Amino acid sequence: MPQLGFGVWQVPDDQAETAVTTALESGYRSIDTAAVYGNEEGTGRAIAASAVPREDLFVTTKLWNADQGYDSTLRAFDTSLAKLGLDHVDLYLIHWPLPAKDTYVDTYKAFEKIYADGRAKAIGVSNFLPEHVDRLTAETSIVPAVNQIELHPHLQQRVSREKHAELGIATEAWSPLGQGKGLLEVPAIIAIAQKHGRTPAQIVLRWHIQLGNVVIPKSVTPSRIKENIDVFGFELDAEDLGAISALNEDRRLGADPASFDVV
Repeated sequence: MPQLGFGVWQVPDDQAETAVTTALESGYRSIDTAAVYGNEEGTGRAIAASAVPREDLFVTTKLWNADQGYDSTLRAFDTSLAKLGLDHVDLYLIHWPLPAKDTYVDTYKAFEKIYADGRAKAIGVSNFLPEHVDRLTAETSIVPAVNQIELHPHLQQRVSREKHAELGIATEAWSPLGQGKGLLEVPAIIAIAQKHGRTPAQIVLRWHIQLGNVVIPKSVTPSRIKENIDVFGFELDAEDLGAISALNEDRRLGADPASFDVV
């Protein structure tokens, strides 16, 4: 799995094809979509039209909450594959744990079947808290390959990252740039950007890379798509990393997985 990929959250289906095409042309080889995004078809069209061989791509999609449960998961996966126009995905994720609904264990057992059938090369979860991860690993056979969680300098998720490291789960960050809600205007980030001759977004993405996170920035602007992948030609020093670590506020921009129950 590439450490830096391209996300298409909030990208309309008719724009997803263009955005994913630009991303693939810019060097991205990992594409992250989801059933609820409504853009699996546009994403699939871009993949089909690309000159990049399928074996060089890493495609992720996610099961939406309304389809949790063993049989409904299998049906929903078939639908996602058909929309993507693929015979397999590289990673399939449970989008939210929905602890009040209490179906994520049965859902994950359907994921294990999908994995055993070779139709998902890896399976994992998204937005799972440490207690959800612990229950899942206790009651199922395959440790999730990935947990995709909200993670940025204002929400650094130390407890979850430590749990993942303990179990060999990759931590993947959604909203890695804080959704454009002030993070990139923080003086400490701007100062580090000026020091390295980089943009604030490149500094934050480089912080994720050096922390060991998998990261999937989203953009529909071609210049930013290209800018976001250009983060491997420099390195943050200990002083930079310390200044960014000091920005943690444990502040979520998205929903709390402990109580989120939208289906």
